[in-house]
Amino acid sequence: MKIFVIGAGAWGTAIAMSASARAGSHSVTLWARDAEQARQMQQERANTRYLRGVQFPASLQVVSGDAVAQAADADLIVLGTPMAALREWLTQLAQVRVPVVWLCKGFEAVRAGAPEGSVGLLAHEVCQQVAPDLQCGVLSGPSFADEVARHQPTALVAASAFPGVSQLLVDAFHGEALRVYANSDIIGVEVGGAVKNVLAIATGLCDGLALGLNARAALITRGLAEMSRLGLALGARAETFMGLSGLGDLVLTATGDLSRNRKVGLALAKGMTLAQAVESLGHVAEGVYSARTVHARARLLGVEMPITETVVDLLDGRLAVADAVHSLMTREPRGELDTSP
Repeated sequence: MKIFVIGAGAWGTAIAMSASARAGSHSVTLWARDAEQARQMQQERANTRYLRGVQFPASLQVVSGDAVAQAADADLIVLGTPMAALREWLTQLAQVRVPVVWLCKGFEAVRAGAPEGSVGLLAHEVCQQVAPDLQCGVLSGPSFADEVARHQPTALVAASAFPGVSQLLVDAFHGEALRVYANSDIIGVEVGGAVKNVLAIATGLCDGLALGLNARAALITRGLAEMSRLGLALGARAETFMGLSGLGDLVLTATGDLSRNRKVGLALAKGMTLAQAVESLGHVAEGVYSARTVHARARLLGVEMPITETVVDLLDGRLAVADAVHSLMTREPRGELDTSP
């Protein structure tokens, strides 16, 4: 199989390496926007900017230039770009005849000049707008790029409304170190991938303030309830949130030391400003950019998400760190299984 991966960040590189390293490996090409970066990676056989200490499989090729033209003969195109770049790439790829899948997680920010009342969209909704004829899908789940690149055991979910796309992703990436499970609930998979980033900021804050393991467990559990409420309101299936892209991704991102979103919460707890916290990462933390959009989408649907709302107030400077904790702990008690929080 010929696989063309667009985006040479940490995750795009890692997934290209994983596919290349399979026994009887595919023909995998990794595309980088910057020609000098592509030349350096091809020469050094590594992406030292994002994945230090990991060498490329011998068969992986790195290129730059006209990505759409070079992807013309691929069997599968994988977008390893941030959410902010997804619309641009789907527009460019709207006429291709092969499946296009993305790795990004989050809601698209409301674009400048959009009509009043516009809300951020999930990735598949962006695709419906700009490339409705594409066979598309998403590869998601609990995964840190560094561990995937090092071929440590990982399980992901391939979600698409097209069964053939899900199966193609299984064929492309399922192997000894990476298990891939198919799921037709693309809404649920994408909601899980988006909301967990916001909840990880809250959990990092909790841990940074040394509130204890009890507090962390409560926050993750109630966060899962928030995620599920929003997903169900958007048309997802409840069982998806007990799977890899729901509970699995939430636990990893909220507790793993490699989580960028968790690191934002830890930094805020230490007294850093949001700008300082983001700058210290050196990578994109999608939760910072999608928190407001998640909250806005929930409000439009009449879904209460108190943890998400608190994170937004904290990021926007309306709440101090100590006040954010107080805000959550002083809410009126409810039954645990109530449909409202």
